[in-house]
Parts: sequence; structure tokens; C-alpha cells
Amino acid sequence: MKISCRYLFAWITVVTVFASCSTNDSVKLENDLKKYFDEYKVDGSFALYDNGRGEVKVYNLKKDTARTVPASTFKIVNALIALQTGTLLNDSSVIKWDGIERNNKNWNQDLSLAQAFRYSAVPHFQEIARRIGRDTMQKWIDTLKYGNMKIGPAIDTFWLDNSLLISPDEELGLVKQLYFDKLPFTKTAQLTVRSMMLQESNSNYKLSYKTGLGFNSQNHAVGWVVGWIEENKHPYFFVLNIESADTNADISAIRTDMLKKILAGLGFFEGKM
Repeated sequence: MKISCRYLFAWITVVTVFASCSTNDSVKLENDLKKYFDEYKVDGSFALYDNGRGEVKVYNLKKDTARTVPASTFKIVNALIALQTGTLLNDSSVIKWDGIERNNKNWNQDLSLAQAFRYSAVPHFQEIARRIGRDTMQKWIDTLKYGNMKIGPAIDTFWLDNSLLISPDEELGLVKQLYFDKLPFTKTAQLTVRSMMLQESNSNYKLSYKTGLGFNSQNHAVGWVVGWIEENKHPYFFVLNIESADTNADISAIRTDMLKKILAGLGFFEGKM
């Protein structure tokens, strides 16, 4: 079933520059993708934007346009602002470890921006946010019209504590703009963040994404994977958002397993798209 993006936008309270498609694009509802969510016993949505065809494939349209906690997907924007403002000079810029031992051993060391992004080091990006400062951070979030644009009382937790909220549709639009250097940051800053998002590269495809893991206002675990896959030099943008009330669910593993199963089921990874 195909519907116009005008129908998609009817679900959105405020249409932002990050909307994943334009009114000239079409939306195809992919209800068959429900099997992947059922397999892992999670709720959520998935969307894939084919830039060449101007087509968006969506599973669970209502969830795709509902805002939730961005968690570590906000590191994309946090890094861009840090690079744009000179808070950090480049991806080799190091912030010293604060000496606090944490469960993730990768975080217990001095880290460059590139390393912190790869390890999704929360304390590192909290320090980056503190260095950026409230006024500058709010200015950029307002400029980007990022989600609900609320940073709340704490400059170093607002993307984790449900102050800042964003929809999967808006996340998809953000990474699409990032890929094409259309965000209001320097090309160098955008190239740096794109490079840090690259996860896999071979003769068949390049896979780039950022993950996120947080808890929504219902204390349900929320998992994200947002990015793009390139085959034959053609980009397809995707966003996977999952939610579970099961405290034993391994959301970190589920989100990437699901993404790869969905993409494989849609014909990716063989260099034929």
C-alpha cells in the first residue's frame, strides 16, 4: 500500500526540517516487517528511505512519528556542535578520564572524540555538553528544530532523562541531511561525524549508523539504530526504534540483530540494490 507523504505529515504535530521525506515522495506501509518485532518480542517502528526513488518504506507509522527519548543518537548532534563551536578541534581531540570507574571498561580511559563515539561513552559526551554550555546548546537545538527542542534543567542528561524527545521520522531526516551536507554545520564537521558513523565497509556495501539505548517516561527500554547503507554508491537511509518493558531484554544486541535481519530481508548486503 502506498500513500503520499501528505498523509504521513498528518501524524506529525510540527513538521520540521528533519522530516524524512517531502510531499513529492511516497510512503509504502510494510506490515510484513512485523515478524521481526514479534521474533524479538519488542514494539517499535522501522523506516527506510530510498533517496533515488523518493520512496519511504515504513512499519508502524504511528510509532515512526511519535517522539521518544533520543538517548545516544544525540551524540551525532552533540559531536557536530562541539566541532562547529571549537569545543573540540577534530575527532582526535582528547578529553581526560575523570577517574571514576564505570561498568563499561572502554569508558575508563582518556578518549578521543572518535573513540568516545565508537564506544558511545556517556560520561565523555556529558563533559562535551558541559563545555558547550546551556545557551550555546539551546541555540543549536533551536536552529536545528531538533525534536521538541527542550533541554530541561540538566545540561548533561537532557537527552537521557526525557526532557529532549524526537521521533524516528525526524531522526531519519537528520541523518539524510547529514549525509548530503545539508545541516547548518561546516562540511568538515559533517564529514567528521559521517566518518565516525561508518561501521562496515566492503566491496558490496557500506553501513553507517549510530545506536542509542535509554528509558522512556514509562521506564521501558528504548533502542535505536539510525543511519544509512550504501550499495553501488546509492544511499538508503534507515531508522529502527524498539521498545520493551522486559527488564531482561538485551536491547543492545537486539537492535543491531534486528536491523541486519530487516535489511537482509529487503535485499541488502549483496551489492545488488
